[in-house]
Amino acid sequence: MAVGSYGIIRPADVSPEDVEIYFHYVSGRTSDAAATLKRLNTGDVLTPVFHNANTTDDTSAPDVEILGGLYNLKLTSADFSDLGIYTLHVRPKQIRTTITDCGILASLPSVRGLVIDLSNVPAGDRNKFTPQGLVGYRVEYINSSDNKKTSNFYRIVTSSFYCTPIVTNLTSTSQKSIRYQYSEQATNLMFLTVTPSSAPSNKPNTVPFIGTPSQKIILSNTYFNPTTIEIEMVEHDSSTIAHALYGNQSKAVSQGIYTIYDNNNNIYRQYNLYEVKDEFNETLYEVREERNDIDETLNFDTITA
Repeated sequence: MAVGSYGIIRPADVSPEDVEIYFHYVSGRTSDAAATLKRLNTGDVLTPVFHNANTTDDTSAPDVEILGGLYNLKLTSADFSDLGIYTLHVRPKQIRTTITDCGILASLPSVRGLVIDLSNVPAGDRNKFTPQGLVGYRVEYINSSDNKKTSNFYRIVTSSFYCTPIVTNLTSTSQKSIRYQYSEQATNLMFLTVTPSSAPSNKPNTVPFIGTPSQKIILSNTYFNPTTIEIEMVEHDSSTIAHALYGNQSKAVSQGIYTIYDNNNNIYRQYNLYEVKDEFNETLYEVREERNDIDETLNFDTITA
């Protein structure tokens, strides 16, 4: 009997606001200049690919993306004007904020989580802080001592809901403590549960670290893997080299002008041809010098008509 197989891999639904693109430039592969990163506006350089008559039979879907993560990358000449090597770093968008509190739910004291004050979140990123809007996000921690990220340590958000603080009495003491409860209404606080956050059954006193109040953290989505793209800007490519090797050419003998044409017989390059002689009229050198003042009368169709 055949056993059916079901695939689980699908394209991620990524929007430009979920992506960060940085790039740096060096003049050549042997350059030892320090890399200075610049940031691109992803809304300007990423364009989604939409359905057309060749990809769908649904005539009502001209503005529906074929794949959620399929984009055209459009780079402007203003940022990529120099010859050399540009290295693009494409990664998930990072949101930097601060832990307001590491709290406990009043109704479920065993549930620990991070409390985030939305006023500490950059205004452009607050649209992600919605109920269950941060599920799957990665939480990385910044050390307060040296302001550097803790290497290879992170937690994953499992739920996110609006919350409000409440004051409760602890059963073992007369002292009061702050707890949190979920709110159906939008508030300025969000309670994030992360994994792992509970102690293992074989060592119940070992509680995993999920952060400390006032500690800086980095939240980033996990929709796609970071990638690096290398772009080399060159003066000639295979097509322009082919013009010089295989394209039509002409030589104006009396004027000493050598002309190379492209595939459409347009003038691609022109050179002056001349000889350098000594005082005895002996030829020393034959010179081919590129012309900046193009002689348009040497159009290929004109001279071959």
